[in-house]
Amino acid sequence: MILATGATWGICAASTAGVVLRPFRWPEAIWAVLGALVLLVFGLLPIDAAVGAVGKGLDVYLFLVGMMLLSETCRQQGLFDWVAATAVNQAQGSRPRLFLLVYATGVVTTTFLSNDATAVVLTPAVYAAARKAKAEPLPLLFACALIANAASFVLPISNPANLVLYGGKMPPLGQWFGAFALPSVAAIVVTFLVLRWVERSRIAGDCAASVEREPLSTGGKTALAGIIATASILLLASAFDVQLGLPTCIAGIATMAVVSALTRSSPIAVAKDVSWSVLPLVAGLFVLVEALDHTGVIRHVAQALHALASDPASGSAIAGTVLAVGSNLINNLPAGLIASSALAQAHPPRMMVDALLIGVDLGPNLSITGSLATILWLQAIRREGEDVGFWQFLRVGAVTMLPALAAALAARLILG
Repeated sequence: MILATGATWGICAASTAGVVLRPFRWPEAIWAVLGALVLLVFGLLPIDAAVGAVGKGLDVYLFLVGMMLLSETCRQQGLFDWVAATAVNQAQGSRPRLFLLVYATGVVTTTFLSNDATAVVLTPAVYAAARKAKAEPLPLLFACALIANAASFVLPISNPANLVLYGGKMPPLGQWFGAFALPSVAAIVVTFLVLRWVERSRIAGDCAASVEREPLSTGGKTALAGIIATASILLLASAFDVQLGLPTCIAGIATMAVVSALTRSSPIAVAKDVSWSVLPLVAGLFVLVEALDHTGVIRHVAQALHALASDPASGSAIAGTVLAVGSNLINNLPAGLIASSALAQAHPPRMMVDALLIGVDLGPNLSITGSLATILWLQAIRREGEDVGFWQFLRVGAVTMLPALAAALAARLILG
């Protein structure tokens, strides 16, 4: 038993390291799936348990499919270029103003469309804006990555991890705002101020004052309408406690189909340019977590939460911080799944549950593998010819995430 447990932990650790470090420059998905297959081959996880683990991610897969199809449709219809030109013209030749505009747009996108949408929809537009403005792209791209997580607990729909942590049973919106409005403001403001300071030299000075903006085509206008409709659908789904995956998937497919019909183009061209590898990556991570669960890790986590609950204030701060850091080791979706299962056993006070949600949402700003949104962001910038290594991101993430996490947790504890 001890040998099997050690082997399971070793395989999971090696697989996670592969996702983080990408040996041989192989995609992250290969390492997650490879780890899952090794667990099955050596009999460390029953096949039915692995299938069940993959099934747990169904809502997440549907959500991602919808968002990726929506994003690629928008890209091919020139919507990103139009948004980029608009941002550059509004910046009026100021790089700091362009940085602020990008950050503010990221807040809105994350709030109403989710952090994954910021990664796959906003990031290409921001890169296009930097190119048009002749500005350094990385500070603007970092703004996209960090605000995708910093603003991801403004609303229940702002992050799929929220659904995972609460087991699909979200608190009413009034109760949500009461718990997370102040912490969200703290996380968003502190992240902006620290990132603005870190990148001060690269966003100083002027950029192109204006660029020519082509009129938005019929396909582009339809794609924009699809984004607005998707945001409205997600808000309604959240209000009526409906899982977000299927509505998002339907909205993405519908937008792609309508745009293809109007422009007389093939939807296959959209589908083939989507980064489908993110789906097996997520599935592999869920299998790794299931294997860890079989070693009794969730029982130990529940016991730890129960012990911390004796002092709710300090216990909440500790639990939120530990989960924030831990989310970077196994990704925040599986970490949220572990936390959700442990919460069902430990029944800690609401303050601790909220602190865990802040940790699982904001903690991934530490590293490029912390959240699915950050991995999607990395794939998006690679398509544009940019890349950010693990250590390069960590240097920025450590400076920005830790003070933002402290501010958000403190804000939640003040509310009691």
